[in-house]
Amino acid sequence: MQQARYYLLGERAVVLELSPPVTLPSQRRIWALAEKLNHHPDVLEVVPGMNNLTLLLNTPQADAEAMLALLQQGWDSEESLVPELREVDIPVVYGGEYGPDLDEVARHTGMTPQQVVECHSSAAYVVYFLGFQPGFSYMGGMPEKLATPRRAEPRLAVAAGSVGIGGSQTGIYPLVTPGGWQLIGRTPLSLFNPYDMPPTLLRPGDNVRFVPQKEGVC
Repeated sequence: MQQARYYLLGERAVVLELSPPVTLPSQRRIWALAEKLNHHPDVLEVVPGMNNLTLLLNTPQADAEAMLALLQQGWDSEESLVPELREVDIPVVYGGEYGPDLDEVARHTGMTPQQVVECHSSAAYVVYFLGFQPGFSYMGGMPEKLATPRRAEPRLAVAAGSVGIGGSQTGIYPLVTPGGWQLIGRTPLSLFNPYDMPPTLLRPGDNVRFVPQKEGVC
């Protein structure tokens, strides 16, 4: 069983943090607890992460000990939330100018670039949470053999739609930003639009597949 710890974070936040590994059943319990506490009168904002949940409180140290106890009680209840099932296909142009680190990932993993593409696009992924940027999805399900360390020197500007590998995870950059993940491809899809409702293409719980496309789509 995963160990859970509960602690204060500054004056206006409390945290539930789970020990590894990251699993979908645990993430579903985090989603359920986030939904349950989202309407609590003492909670300003609920921030679900991967293997963690942070509550931002309305006032400094507003019954923080009581909120820690509430987190523990909620986690121990073992309630689970399975979001509405959505299957999302992400078209990706792999390699070349759109995936400048594909060869590096291939070298690190002992595969050919084509094998990396086949392995990455054949897996079934689940969006665990959104963070870092609006619409940036952290996904579970990437094959372990694709795990590649982040770049030693992050890029100052990563193009929107870039698909990257960072350690044991894969994700998509929704906006132009500095970033250190290994870039293996790019999608033409828009991951974030503040004028849409909801503004993000992907949501926690979505099932995602990457679909290789010919160059010229992006």
